[in-house]
Parts: sequence; structure tokens; C-alpha cells
Amino acid sequence: MKLCLIVALTVMFGNADPSPILLKSGEPLPPIRGDFLNGKNASLPGVASGKVALLALGFSYDSRFAVEDWVKKFREAFGTNPSATFYEIPMIGGIARLGKWFIESGMRKGTPPQWHENVMTVYGGTDIWKGRVNFNEPKHAYLILLDKKGNVRWLFHGYYNDRDFPPLAAKVEELLNEDPH
Repeated sequence: MKLCLIVALTVMFGNADPSPILLKSGEPLPPIRGDFLNGKNASLPGVASGKVALLALGFSYDSRFAVEDWVKKFREAFGTNPSATFYEIPMIGGIARLGKWFIESGMRKGTPPQWHENVMTVYGGTDIWKGRVNFNEPKHAYLILLDKKGNVRWLFHGYYNDRDFPPLAAKVEELLNEDPH
């Protein structure tokens, strides 16, 4: 009887990932799937292919301020460069998923239409991503910079400040000048 229970539990939970692996610079980004504000399905790194992309993940309602501050500065610095892009990624888990229509309606109203394909809502899987970015502060933005091939090249979390932007900007410039082949 014990053996049957052990086998059953192994089959049920054996493939579960109990502790997600931290993202590391130089490694490919695991897929993030969600929906753009215009309703289209989205999957990163695919939609960013061929571009240097800043991903700004937020895990709480209050993190939107940090996410928006980082993205605003990124747009100011690189918004006219067709080889650079950004994605605001609200990571919505738990019971908040029940408010999907309400949440997305509010985001669409608060986001200019030209950026609807730069906001990707993700429902579920938040615990895995919290583990991947070493989540420890709900109000922080969790930033991931991808190269043109979809590899993680820079990681950071925190509020925006003028001291931490130059290292990001320097890395973006470096990646923009890399040959993607």
C-alpha cells in the first residue's frame, strides 16, 4: 500500500518544479505567455525577436509605479530606435485573475493605444516567475533585458532612480551594436 502511494505521488508531483531556477545573464528567456491589451495573444521572447527588449514585470498593483517609471525613462532614451522595444508585464495571480475583464479594461483606458502591444498581461504562473526573478519586494519593478536573440543579458529590481539607469542604458547601447548572427 505504501509503495502504491509513493508511486502515485511520484507520478503526480514528480515533474513539478518545486523551486524555479533563477534567471541568469546569457541564458535564453523561458517563454512568458499572455495577452496584449489589444486582445492578441503574446509570447516572449518570440514577439521581441530581432530587437533589444526591456521587460518590466510587476507583481502587485502598487508595482505599476516602478514599472511605469522605468519604462518611461527607457522610452525617452530608446523610443525612436526601431531595434529597441519594451514590454510592461503585469503578473496577475491568485484571486485577482477573476477580475481579468475589469483589470484589462482599466489598463486599456490608462494606456495610449500605440502602446497596447507593449503591455502584456500574464494570468497565472506568477510563483514560477517570482522564483526566476528572486522576488522579494512587491512594489518593485523586476527588469529583464533581452538581446536580439531572446537571451537574458541584464537583470535588476527596484524603483527607478537616476543612479541605476546608466548601467541599463549602457547595456542597451552595447546590445544594439552587437551583430545578432
